[in-house]
Amino acid sequence: MLRRLVFGLSLLSATMLSPAAFAEGARTLQIIVSKDKQSLTVYDGETVVTTSKVSTGKEGHSTPSGIFSILEKQKYHESNLYSNAPMPWMQRLTWSGIALHESNSVPNYPASHGCVRMPGAFAKSLFQMTERGAHVLITDAPVMPQRIESASLFLPRKPLPTGPLLSDVQLRTSSIVSSSKPVEVAMNVVPNNPSIVHPTTDASPTVTKPAAATAEDAAPLRILITRRGDRETLMDAQILLQQLGFDTGGGDGFAGPMTRSAIAGFKRWKNLSPKGALVTPEFLEALYETAGQPRPPMGQIMVRQNFQPIFEAPVGIKNPEVALGTHFFSVDKVERNEETAEWHAVTVPNGLSAAVKQRLGITVADDPYAPGAAARALARIEIPAEIRDRIETLISDGSSLTINDQGIGPDTGNGTDFITITQPVQRVAEAQASVDKSSIVKPQPVSQRRTDAKPRAYGLY
Repeated sequence: MLRRLVFGLSLLSATMLSPAAFAEGARTLQIIVSKDKQSLTVYDGETVVTTSKVSTGKEGHSTPSGIFSILEKQKYHESNLYSNAPMPWMQRLTWSGIALHESNSVPNYPASHGCVRMPGAFAKSLFQMTERGAHVLITDAPVMPQRIESASLFLPRKPLPTGPLLSDVQLRTSSIVSSSKPVEVAMNVVPNNPSIVHPTTDASPTVTKPAAATAEDAAPLRILITRRGDRETLMDAQILLQQLGFDTGGGDGFAGPMTRSAIAGFKRWKNLSPKGALVTPEFLEALYETAGQPRPPMGQIMVRQNFQPIFEAPVGIKNPEVALGTHFFSVDKVERNEETAEWHAVTVPNGLSAAVKQRLGITVADDPYAPGAAARALARIEIPAEIRDRIETLISDGSSLTINDQGIGPDTGNGTDFITITQPVQRVAEAQASVDKSSIVKPQPVSQRRTDAKPRAYGLY
């Protein structure tokens, strides 16, 4: 009650309150930046805490839209890309160079090199009320959290009997039982790019120990539910190949020399063509048939805590030909003894390209503007009871769940939560209007057409 009163008072003026006033509820805050409105709104649940104007990235340096969290905070920072430009009250969102920070230039239009500029007094106030891990959603059009109730959402459970948590959970990325001891995902940083990681190729990887605390003050969980991708497919193939006697050097989802040699050996055994991609549909069909194992489910759930992976496991997706969409859920008022909590949801419009849809087997697009889109996506996810039990034992205030179709992007890596980058999506009426307009407007000469071939530049400023 006290925390709600404090945040209610902040509607009058965020700067009137001391940093201590926000400490109790900092982990449940959400920051939503609207690029259309050039505005920033801080929410606690559905309650607006404070707002400000901002300036996002200008053309050629546009601010990426998506779901982020604060990775680092510095009272004073200088840009390493733009002539040591000062960036007071910096709150980093990606290791590739996107941040919230103070600026002397915050006009009512995009003006930055990719960052989100804020007026000085507000930037300081926001810095004082947040903590690392606080979520930041950047969208094209305004969105807001809405209360959601669903039997598919996680609810807190009373602590399990004493003993190590997750000790008996199969932490591989499929339901295939490996003959080797299950290990958690250990990540290696790609040289010169700490934002991109690959699973380690070491046969005895360093394991990130799962958190054993179940107290209310445990660090929030970060959960991602997405479609299985190439990494998960390769991890399963490595496990099966090991069961068949091939040495892949581990089951990490990384195509190292030993894995490539094992796949080549299996292909020779089964008279499969060595040409083309390393992992082909024909290879997978023969591998599963030879191993006598069913194909795994379509989805994957991944869990992080304190910016580190804990575990991941397969989940089912009903009607996989229909896009799930992109949805963000956050939990508050976790009462473990009563096993109750409050969830809020935000659906983030996200346009998938034709190539991505084809790769994922999606033939029906989602409608992010339809009422209840988040609840419908949740209802299509089938989570094994054991995995649900483990998550519900660890969940705490500020824990979050992201659902998307495209999997882990390149900005998710060491020292991050799950980062989802979204693309603009057109409503049906807008798309039709665009088609109608293009049919009557004279095309420009090729030399005058705008092209997106040049990669967009992001930078801290």
